[in-house]
Amino acid sequence: MGFNLKGRSLLTLEDYSPEEIKYLLSIAKNAKEESRAGVMHQRFLGKTIALIFEKRSTRTRCAFETAFGEEGGHPVFLSTQDIQLGAKESIEDTARVLGRMFNAIEFRGFKQETVEALAKYSGIPVYNGLTDLYHPTQVLADLLTIQEEFGTLKGVKIAYVGDGRNNMANSLIIGCAKMGLDFTIVAPKKLWPEEKLVTIAKEYCKTSQGLITLTEDPKEGVKDAQVIYTDVWASMGEEDKMKQRMKFLSPYQVNQELMKSTGRKDTIFLHCLPAVKEKEVTTEVMEGYQSRVWDQAENRKHTIKAIMLATI
Repeated sequence: MGFNLKGRSLLTLEDYSPEEIKYLLSIAKNAKEESRAGVMHQRFLGKTIALIFEKRSTRTRCAFETAFGEEGGHPVFLSTQDIQLGAKESIEDTARVLGRMFNAIEFRGFKQETVEALAKYSGIPVYNGLTDLYHPTQVLADLLTIQEEFGTLKGVKIAYVGDGRNNMANSLIIGCAKMGLDFTIVAPKKLWPEEKLVTIAKEYCKTSQGLITLTEDPKEGVKDAQVIYTDVWASMGEEDKMKQRMKFLSPYQVNQELMKSTGRKDTIFLHCLPAVKEKEVTTEVMEGYQSRVWDQAENRKHTIKAIMLATI
């Protein structure tokens, strides 16, 4: 199964077919096996990538830098303190300049429009390392983790509990719908994703046999779930909303009782990290035998390497 993805950007998983996503996951699986076996390649020798960060990062930055560097490439980290991104120079002009000097660009920041403009004007592959709207590289790591655990993606039941309208929920609903998972958002109605996005996801389900459900009831929402997934209650830049969020999200905390409510012994817990322990998840669950968060964090690296290998 081979696809020619050379030159393609990854701005949202909406741009990739289920077959192409499957292909990326197979490259990631292979990259992980090579990494474990100590097999070295230099597939990015003589190549460079610009890593633009408006927001701080642990996993995304480390995954891009180590994956690219291990393959012999040269990653260049650029924060907004380092370059004129939209400050004294338009994003379009910055994109054109970077496109002449680099082989690819990663962007992590606020607006989806920024990453789209970089892709439009640079002429090289651009990867969305997180925007306020989407976090596609994270979802690829999530899918790889689920696949490793259950041997398949089709029909796996995943309950996403908490803030159902942030970039993680937006990206998961697309990724799960495309790959045929049974995806439930468990959140207060005011934190449900946009109707438009739900409609798009349900459209994908017609082909994939996936399922999309939205519910306000935590116990009902996690029933039979093989995966319980959560994220912080206030995303980056929303810290001022934490008090208010705690008020209506505390019934959605992932604790041992909620994990038991699935009625399954094989349920695993996932979190894209960083986590605020004792808020959206208890330390007991995070550190417990059902947690796969560290595998998931490691898989960021292998899936990011896969995207770069396929597109550069």
